Amino acid sequence: MRDPYEVLGVSRAATADEVKIAYRKKARTLHPDVNPNNPRAEESFKEVTAAYDMLSDPVRRKRYDRGEINAEGQERAHPRGRPHGGSGGGARPGAAGGGRAWNFDSVFGDDDLFSDIFARASKGPGGRQNTAPRKGADANYRLHVTFEEAALGTSRTVSLTNGKRLTVKVPPGTDDAAVLRLKGQGGPGASGGPDGDALVEIKVKPHPVLRREGTAVVADIPVTLQEAVLGAKIEVPTVAGKVRVTVPQGSNGGTVLRLPGKGIPGADGTAGDQLVRLRLVLEDPTDAKLETFVKKWKPNGPNPRAKLDLE
Repeated sequence: MRDPYEVLGVSRAATADEVKIAYRKKARTLHPDVNPNNPRAEESFKEVTAAYDMLSDPVRRKRYDRGEINAEGQERAHPRGRPHGGSGGGARPGAAGGGRAWNFDSVFGDDDLFSDIFARASKGPGGRQNTAPRKGADANYRLHVTFEEAALGTSRTVSLTNGKRLTVKVPPGTDDAAVLRLKGQGGPGASGGPDGDALVEIKVKPHPVLRREGTAVVADIPVTLQEAVLGAKIEVPTVAGKVRVTVPQGSNGGTVLRLPGKGIPGADGTAGDQLVRLRLVLEDPTDAKLETFVKKWKPNGPNPRAKLDLE
């Protein structure tokens, strides 16, 4: 290995803090988790790590400065053939090749983003566990909206498990069980990988009258016999509020009235129609006057079931 002072770019008079700062600066940019699939960066990281291993140990640094050990921590030969340091002591176990372990938190600090990366890198064979970037886990949420909000679009605030509160925009025409993806709002990534996403499932509350059929909104609206026979103005609900519609004179049960543009916005932004299906309802089938009238009434039309071939 090259001279550790040269590797770290510090002078021989550098203090321990200056050595630590120089190592942090280089390790940040050279760590394999930051440079996946880059062998050159990995080798450089090993070299600066070995250099710091040497210079961060006061005893080994003094022995290196006196020329007793080389940059790899190996004993230099004594002129008479005996190693420095007494009875063939040699480098202490684990020192050769920069293999001494230390507490990464003491180097990088508890609040440093890279302390976690290096702490994980110190585990397992070769000092690394798994340097492949991994995306963080997705977080799942559920948001309840009304039928009208899903049809016209809305904005709601969602509290995330990471403590954030985000405004979620529900686009117009959102269907029940649709999932909105919030990029990067899930669990943290590992080894430099991206954060996961937040997946927000939309649950649409059923409407008491309206229902969706594609981009159309269908409403079954009851009308009285008088309204059907004589015609009337009635109020019906839509996704944008109530509107008044005309029941044509002589309407029948099942008659459909079309309200253009009152349905669900499609992908192109054009809204479908609302279909109002009339449902004939007798206010009080036991009304004596109605019963008397029907007994005297002689329908002139054909049997309404004739076309069904039920006779």
